[in-house]
Amino acid sequence: MRNRLLVLVSAVVLVDTMFYAAIAPLLPQYADDLGLSKSAAGVLSAAYPAGTLIASIPAGLLAARAGVRPTLLLGLALLGASSIAFGFGEEIVVLDLARFVQGVGGACAWTGGLAWLLAASPRDQRGATIGTALAAAIAGVLLGPVLGGVATVAGPEPVFSAVAVVAAALAAAAIRTPAAAPEPVPPIRSVARAILSAPVLVPFWLVALPSLFAGVFDVLAPLRLDVLGASGIAIGAIFLVAAGVEAVASRAVGGLSDRLGRMTPIRAGLAASALAALALPLPGSVALLAGAIVLAVLALALLWAPAMALLSDAAEAAGLELAFATALVNLAWAGGQVLGGSAGAGIAEASSDAVSYVLVAALFASTLAGLRLAAPLGEAPARG
Repeated sequence: MRNRLLVLVSAVVLVDTMFYAAIAPLLPQYADDLGLSKSAAGVLSAAYPAGTLIASIPAGLLAARAGVRPTLLLGLALLGASSIAFGFGEEIVVLDLARFVQGVGGACAWTGGLAWLLAASPRDQRGATIGTALAAAIAGVLLGPVLGGVATVAGPEPVFSAVAVVAAALAAAAIRTPAAAPEPVPPIRSVARAILSAPVLVPFWLVALPSLFAGVFDVLAPLRLDVLGASGIAIGAIFLVAAGVEAVASRAVGGLSDRLGRMTPIRAGLAASALAALALPLPGSVALLAGAIVLAVLALALLWAPAMALLSDAAEAAGLELAFATALVNLAWAGGQVLGGSAGAGIAEASSDAVSYVLVAALFASTLAGLRLAAPLGEAPARG
């Protein structure tokens, strides 16, 4: 049962992130065809996480009250509809709205799917479980730029219509998979008090921060590669290699955090990410920038699974249902993506890419310094 569920949830997050990541090679084309500025391109990129940001807590409430399976099915329905709208959209407003709706669907799919999966997993295996799901999600990020690259050649209509067909097939599989009935939901006031407690807010920030960094270079790196002469297919290939490295590393780091404690890889990831952010604006060739992108996602791989597992542990310890814990993971990820994709691009347009990257590096460095001064958090290996 757990293995079957792991396959289902992994497939769902793979398809979701595949559509999300397809924007990378398409972004320069849309910028040229629609006359988009860096800020407008940032809005298009950030529309998906904006939908996730707004829908994360409602998705948690829905999963807690209606159940994880209906929440997952709603997410897949929204994913299918929005993929068709994106494929056939020809105006920037339609494209922005389609990605926003996909983000809402992503919030439902991830919240329902991860809560369903974590409820079936022992606590001392959560790092590895989340790492496996993340590896599948990153595989979607691997395939997404390829999907976008194909769409630059074959056209977006057939490519994104195929995504809707796959989403329908996954929904059929979810209907046939057993799920536990939802438990009584605690009062909203107690949920809010638990969410705003320090033990939950610290790991929440540790998920949001790498997401902010990813949001910045998901916009700036493809545009910079385009300026340096890379084609849409080349940009897709670069992100393909980078995501492959991240997928392998995330699964390994998730299991490591179960054995050694969450904070060991998190501290290493904070330091490595600060250095990676400082390096990204420096390359003056496609090859060097490609290498810097690979190093950046490898640094982030040290953070994702341990930080998400730490947030799930902290939320559950504060008395929250796993549906709310996974909703917080979505909220932290989406908040960082929105801020990085929109504000990061806006700062870069008003000044330079280097200014945005330096500000991100400062956030990583100050967070690392703050953790050294704070009380120990997540140092011990997880226990069942």
